[in-house]
Amino acid sequence: MTALPPDKPLVLGTHALKSRLIVGTGKYATLELMQECLEASGSDVITVAVRRERLVDASGRNILDFIDLKRYTILPNTAGCFNTEDAIRVARLGREILRGLENPGADWVKLEVLADTRTLLPDPIATVEACKELVDDGFQVLCYTSDDPITARRLKAAGATSVMPAGSPIGSGQGVLNANNIRICLEYLKENDPDYPVIIDAGVGTASDVAFAMELGCDGVLLNTAIASAANPLRMAIAMKQACEAGRNAVLSGRIPRKLYATASSPTEGVISRPLG
Repeated sequence: MTALPPDKPLVLGTHALKSRLIVGTGKYATLELMQECLEASGSDVITVAVRRERLVDASGRNILDFIDLKRYTILPNTAGCFNTEDAIRVARLGREILRGLENPGADWVKLEVLADTRTLLPDPIATVEACKELVDDGFQVLCYTSDDPITARRLKAAGATSVMPAGSPIGSGQGVLNANNIRICLEYLKENDPDYPVIIDAGVGTASDVAFAMELGCDGVLLNTAIASAANPLRMAIAMKQACEAGRNAVLSGRIPRKLYATASSPTEGVISRPLG
């Protein structure tokens, strides 16, 4: 059997990721279950909300004590921020925490600036503003945004290391609702820059959503709820890992074109009888 050439890593600024699946750490029933699922997912980067109420559970246990900081690069995020000022403050807090822990994730941030609590959709204006300020402050910024191609292009222009459009609202499990918008985002962001990383962030419900996002040409998928809130989170973590790999292999393979009519997969020479039509 001919050995396949290894896939290139997913490069996000100064970080090179072996796995194209990034997973979150929230909503797990226990921190011990979270540990198991992180390992099963195969991810080498995990995202953590850095506000204190997200870091410490009801028993006073710090989530970072349950994460192998030598094995995983932490991607701090600004989840729960609804304005530019709060997002910048939380990003800087995450940087200081990770510097103290000597984790290489101190130099980047997943930026979320939400518009309201009902949809958890991003505020496009505040997100662009925060992105510019954080880039000026030395951060490598990964921006959560909607599937609007214009906002995506503005975020790249603002210096975003990666633009991360939502497949659908956070935690909704609806998958990629508007594949055409994602395709346009990919076209705009990768024009003259084919290696620019675009990651689907939010809305994933199951493994087929991950595979579909990868087959669209996205460079990676970030998810949390789909694993943590599954009936069997550990098994779902394994499924998400496999789906990400399958989708990536599929897009690298080049699918066959869609055709209106059938194409025989067996030779047509020497058939016993001729068709009626």
